[in-house]
Amino acid sequence: MFPIRDHNPSGRTPFVTYALIAINMLVFLGYWGQFSAPGLDQFFYTWGLVPEQILSGRGGLTLITHMFLHGGWMHLLGNMLFLWIFGDNMEDAFGHLRYLGFYILCGLAAAALQIAGDPTSNGPMVGASGAIAGVLGGYLLLFPRAKVDVLLIFIVFFRIFAIQAWIVLGIWFGLQLMNGLGATQDGVAYLAHVGGFVAGAVLTFPALMRRGGVQFWRQTHGQPPHPQAKYRLAPSHIPRVPRK
Repeated sequence: MFPIRDHNPSGRTPFVTYALIAINMLVFLGYWGQFSAPGLDQFFYTWGLVPEQILSGRGGLTLITHMFLHGGWMHLLGNMLFLWIFGDNMEDAFGHLRYLGFYILCGLAAAALQIAGDPTSNGPMVGASGAIAGVLGGYLLLFPRAKVDVLLIFIVFFRIFAIQAWIVLGIWFGLQLMNGLGATQDGVAYLAHVGGFVAGAVLTFPALMRRGGVQFWRQTHGQPPHPQAKYRLAPSHIPRVPRK
């Protein structure tokens, strides 16, 4: 079960979001052919974020470069899907340059929490998910009741459900927090996701206050303050079963 789109159209062309997606794709394609080569591990150690190296004063540039590396196609496409769905609205809310700064700061906050949680790690962390988690945190603050279409796939069963953003993103964050606090060892930087998400909400709070804070929520009921998008492929209809 994963989100495929929201019903929250942006008011401006999200050039920065498009650029971030393009850069991530191009960087990945640049080294994709080397996945079976022995030198790829060294490439990730050189350009990925290694907490032990950062705390020893080395590899400062990797605080940025690690955000544009991915460990495989599913890692890349999953991150880019979330950025595509939610990034345009955050760019619309912040403006192009401020949104870029917001994205980078969220990525840095994500890296900071991951380093703090495992400072002696000598394994490289790669991926844009920490920065994208910040986008999700900000989106949740501004549009908690925006509709998000979620695709459910179960063997040969396909259904699209429209669910409010606070449910989709709240469940996602809860899973990251639970796994991060539980020190789950599956190679996923859960603490980075938590750090990015919280940073995104904190950095978005001033934007919410400029819109009126709680009054903005009351006026919009937590939904986008503009007409929702409609799609040809609509959410699946679920027949009601009346009581006898």
